[in-house]
Amino acid sequence: MLNFTLIIVAYLLGSISSAIIVCKVSGLPDPRSTGSMNPGATNVLRIGSKWHAFFTLLGDLLKGLIPTALAVFFNFPGWVIALVMLLAFLGHLYPVFFNFKGGKGVATAIGAVLGLNFLFGLSIVFIWLIVALLFRYSSLGALVAFALGPFIYLFIFAGQINILNPIFISLLAISILIFIKHKDNINNLINGQEKQIGYKEKT
Repeated sequence: MLNFTLIIVAYLLGSISSAIIVCKVSGLPDPRSTGSMNPGATNVLRIGSKWHAFFTLLGDLLKGLIPTALAVFFNFPGWVIALVMLLAFLGHLYPVFFNFKGGKGVATAIGAVLGLNFLFGLSIVFIWLIVALLFRYSSLGALVAFALGPFIYLFIFAGQINILNPIFISLLAISILIFIKHKDNINNLINGQEKQIGYKEKT
């Protein structure tokens, strides 16, 4: 019973949209109706300030980190940890509190991998930051980091190479969903139309 309670709590936490809350409290436009139309930290940075983006990012990180870290700390079975990670992420993508229309899930996924294994999470953050800073595209950093993430976990952190490892499967599902949610960004990157980090929307 406790297993399923934590899984449900993970989804409900994931469904809390930090971007919408930060923008509403700050008097900024709804992030779903301006900029990239995405309720995430990158879009909040475009329509607000670095502080607005920071608190959005922090909230999205914590809702992935907290339930996953609790599952790991209390030594839940691997399949439970895998589902907690996935459901927190899915909550951000399809939030029950916001008509199932959410963001792209990168920050929540990063929070989840930090909660899973701090060093593994740092490796994902490092890849994301390096690619994003080099090329000035947050989306590209996220795509590269999560394309590599499941295999970094499997070959370095999993303890044994087993493609049926439930956490590897969860990470792979998260990676695939991140690519699906970024399909417009991928097209924009290919066509040279992707907005770079720091681009400001006129309000």
